[in-house]
Amino acid sequence: MRHIIKIAFATLIVIVNQFAAAAPKIEHWVTDSGLRVYYVNVPELPILDARLSFAAGSAYDGDKEGLSGMLTGMFDKGAAGLNADQIAEAFESVGANFSSGSARDMAWISLRTLTMEEQMTSALATWQKVIEKPDFPDADFERLKKQAMVGLQAEKQNPSSIANKAFYKNLYGDHPYASPQNGTEESINALSTKDLKAFFKQYYVNKNGQLALVGAIDKKQAEEIANNISKALLSGEKGEGEKAAAIPKVKPLEKSKVVHIPFPSTQAHVMIGQPGDKRGDKDYFSLYLGNHGLGGSGFTSRLMKEVRVKRGLSYSVYSYFIPMQENGPFMVGLQTKLSQTDEAIKVAREVLEKFQKEGPSEEDLKASKLNIVGGFPLRTASNDDIIGYIAMIGFYGLPLDYLNTFTDTVEKVSRDQVVDAFKRRIHLDKMLTVIVGGEKKDVSKKTTKK
Repeated sequence: MRHIIKIAFATLIVIVNQFAAAAPKIEHWVTDSGLRVYYVNVPELPILDARLSFAAGSAYDGDKEGLSGMLTGMFDKGAAGLNADQIAEAFESVGANFSSGSARDMAWISLRTLTMEEQMTSALATWQKVIEKPDFPDADFERLKKQAMVGLQAEKQNPSSIANKAFYKNLYGDHPYASPQNGTEESINALSTKDLKAFFKQYYVNKNGQLALVGAIDKKQAEEIANNISKALLSGEKGEGEKAAAIPKVKPLEKSKVVHIPFPSTQAHVMIGQPGDKRGDKDYFSLYLGNHGLGGSGFTSRLMKEVRVKRGLSYSVYSYFIPMQENGPFMVGLQTKLSQTDEAIKVAREVLEKFQKEGPSEEDLKASKLNIVGGFPLRTASNDDIIGYIAMIGFYGLPLDYLNTFTDTVEKVSRDQVVDAFKRRIHLDKMLTVIVGGEKKDVSKKTTKK
């Protein structure tokens, strides 16, 4: 088996090295008004993907939780005098797709269009109207609020959603990452179009934004599009604007904590974790590669083998890091029968503890590298894949050669580096455990072993 892995790994390195030489070239510049631009020419298909991103995610909601997400949900409801139906028709008539959304760090407005002159010109003109003059119609906003309230009510019947919100709230405390991205019933009900307009004016500005362009357009076309979008962002009284304030540092947990939320279910949803790492973190690749073997590779992961396969304690068990602007969460998650909750948590923690002390075997490490490196070309095979990476690289200030060096960097990570990173960054005596399911019980005396 080891011999086969070595041969496969060596063969894959040759293939990936050939791919790396042709990895997309990222060009970068800044418009006169301060909009950062990242451009990749992909001439194979007559398609352009454009994504305009801002440091305007839910971490910037303040006491108006859910504001960022509600704002991005309103862009296609009305702009420059066009109503929602007219905007939809304008995009659909030329085969273009519009979308928008937000996460904790960022919010974005995206467009996919054919690059034939008539279609692209029309799609970009409509996109620019949406960016420049969103109307935020009151009637549409009230309907969106009602939809949001229905969603929040539905979450109360979903133990996974309950666990996720409780996990972030207890992990981050008074940090902006603690806020629920979709808000609360109280916060959504209190929002007004005045709040949308103020948030838009403050954060959707050149100096707080970046534009990613990927597709069959040349540099001159890319510069023209970027300048037009930059001008659109200057509309009204916004001017060039200012870059958003930095997100505060995340405080580490001071001690272990167990949160049990009663729920009428036959299963318990469990989340165990702590603050993890951030984008550009010096330990990113060591933690990423190590976690792949720990709980990030499905049925081949160590958690899956020990918790599900060997003991049948859980149908699903996994672990992941979510790097963000500041330290995102590291989490082990599982679902198990109520009667097996304590045992499942115990085994999961034992697996994590052993992995932290010993790390992966050399064979497991090679298998993880083989999987990650082998799948990388497929993860950068389409315009949609590439623009996701380009937007991330630009937003988090990663090196422009990130895609070119990704596989080489993964290959160079040693077993000792994985062990060292997990020993320094994972603190088993300072873990948060959230359990949703079963009747209320006293967890005050529960402690977690180191």
